[in-house]
Amino acid sequence: MTEKPGVRAEPAVTVSGVRRRFGGNRVLDGISFDIDPGEFVSVIGPSGSGKSTLFGLVAGLDTPDSGTVSIGGVPAAAGRAALMPQKDLLFPWRTVLDNCALGLEVQGWSRARARDRARELFPAFGLSGFEDARPGALSGGMRQRAALARTVVQGRELMLLDEPFGALDSLTRTDMQLWLQDVWGRERWTVLMITHDVREALLLSDRVLVLSPRPARIRHDVRVPLPRPRSLDTLTDPTFLALEHELVSVLHGAHPAGISNP
Repeated sequence: MTEKPGVRAEPAVTVSGVRRRFGGNRVLDGISFDIDPGEFVSVIGPSGSGKSTLFGLVAGLDTPDSGTVSIGGVPAAAGRAALMPQKDLLFPWRTVLDNCALGLEVQGWSRARARDRARELFPAFGLSGFEDARPGALSGGMRQRAALARTVVQGRELMLLDEPFGALDSLTRTDMQLWLQDVWGRERWTVLMITHDVREALLLSDRVLVLSPRPARIRHDVRVPLPRPRSLDTLTDPTFLALEHELVSVLHGAHPAGISNP
C-alpha cells in the first residue's frame, strides 16, 4: 500500500471505548486499540479476562454495550472477518479439499468453483497430494494448515486466529509458528490472534496487547522491533528475552501498566 508522506493509512481495525457485560459482570471495560493494514497483532491476558468476548465483537458475532468496533472504517458485522478457532473443526466425512471449500460454498459459490479456488492454496499450505484424503489421515499440523487454508480462502479483510496452535505438541507448534510466519510474510494479511503463549506472541507479532484481569482493559501495548524473518535463534536474542520478561511481568502484575514503544 502506497501512503502519502506523513499520512497514515486508515486502520484495518478500530476498537474504541468498548464495554461489554454479561448479567451483572463487567467483562470488557473501555478497550481501545487500532490495527494497521497488514499488521500482525496478538492478544494475551489472564484466563477469563475476556479475550474470546473481544474476538466475538471484532468478528461481528456480538455487539458492545458501548463503544464501537469497525473494520476498514465500517461497523464490524458477521462475515467481515474470517475466524479460525483453536480446534480445527474439520468435518471427518468430507475430504480435505471439500473442507477447505466449505466456507465458499456457504457464501453461495458452486461446489466446483469453490473447490478450484481452494485447490489453488494447497501448494503454499503444504497440502498438495492430500486433496482427497480425509482429516483423520492427517497429522495435527496438517489439520491446522487445512483449517487455516479454509479460513484464508474466504478472502476476508481480517483474519482472527483463536489459539490456532494451542492443541499441538511443542515441536509441531514451533514448526507451525515458523510456517505461519513465512506464509504471512508473503501474503501480509491483517491478523488478530489470541494466544496464551508469550513466546508465540513475540515470535509472530508486530505488536502484543496485554489485557488486565476482568473487567479487562489494555494493560500494555508493546511493539516487537525484532527483524523478520524470525527463526529459532530469535528465541535467544537479548531483545526477545527482554520483551518476554517484560510481558510476563505485566501478566503477573509486577510491571507498571501502560503503553510501551509507541
